[in-house]
Amino acid sequence: MKLSISQFQASHGLRSGNPPSAIANVRGSARAASGFTMMEIAICLAIISFALVAILGVLPYGMNTQRDVKDETTINQDATVLLEAIRSGVQGGTQLTNAVYAITNYQTFYSYNPGSGSYTTSGGVYGYTYLNAPFTGLPVLTNNANIIGLMSLPLFTGTNGMPVNYPYGQSFYSNHVMAYVRSISGLAAEKPPQDNDIMRGDTLTYRLICENAPMPVSTNWFYYDGIWPPASSYTKGKIVLYQGSRWQASADTTASDIPGQSLLWVHLPDFANQLASRQRELRLTFDWPLHPNGVLGEGHQSFRTVMAGQIAPTRSVPINGKTFYFGYYFQPNSFTNSL
Repeated sequence: MKLSISQFQASHGLRSGNPPSAIANVRGSARAASGFTMMEIAICLAIISFALVAILGVLPYGMNTQRDVKDETTINQDATVLLEAIRSGVQGGTQLTNAVYAITNYQTFYSYNPGSGSYTTSGGVYGYTYLNAPFTGLPVLTNNANIIGLMSLPLFTGTNGMPVNYPYGQSFYSNHVMAYVRSISGLAAEKPPQDNDIMRGDTLTYRLICENAPMPVSTNWFYYDGIWPPASSYTKGKIVLYQGSRWQASADTTASDIPGQSLLWVHLPDFANQLASRQRELRLTFDWPLHPNGVLGEGHQSFRTVMAGQIAPTRSVPINGKTFYFGYYFQPNSFTNSL
């Protein structure tokens, strides 16, 4: 059935005389009134949820990576400072007291038995803090000199407390030095005079193993015919090791002929080893982070450098009738002639 224009207008609520564009507007408004269905909205929410879960899963890895890079950068900067401080024998200032809060020396004494050529061992643990030391009269960690002195302890020291380069055929001490350090580098807000325990607790803390070791030498130096004593006599030309030095018999000797005291023994200088004794290898091993409960994290890195010069004790204190050297410092511009 065909409708006239007036009938169409009446059926759609239009007044007579409205232009055809009004009719198009009615049709457009009807289409605009339609929207998303509940199913479409649910699908969109599901897609967004999957994306958010993936982002949240990756976020912790990104934060951990950023923290690890920051910690490693701090360790590299601290290693540069400490290597140079030990190598140059820093004596003045108190800056390190804000970072190094404890140093422990795990010391083992190797007692040499010349009769059997064997060693017996005994050990001790000596801890130093800002307020305490293992023996009365020893200094504590109140300045750079004391801290660097302990970090510079030679790996081997003799019974007289002096450094030993080659501890074969004699009694000696083995020193294993560990320092506990709050990072020197890092955020300025974490550094003194910051007294907020929460801020200081967030500072990177690590364990530092310090090794001041002698340089490796030619194994030819270790050739000898015996260790004096225990043999009662040696024939001409025989070489013995006595108190870390080699001696050669210029004639047949007896038990009363002591190397260094008898003219029948000639000292054999070893210029290569004497030169090596004026060089030291400094090894610093960092383990981080050090948690408040003493547990170490997975960070681990070692730094090595060669030092040339002499090493000398910083301070001696008589304890139980024995001279005890507190620490050592390096003299990079001091050398002696080889004899």
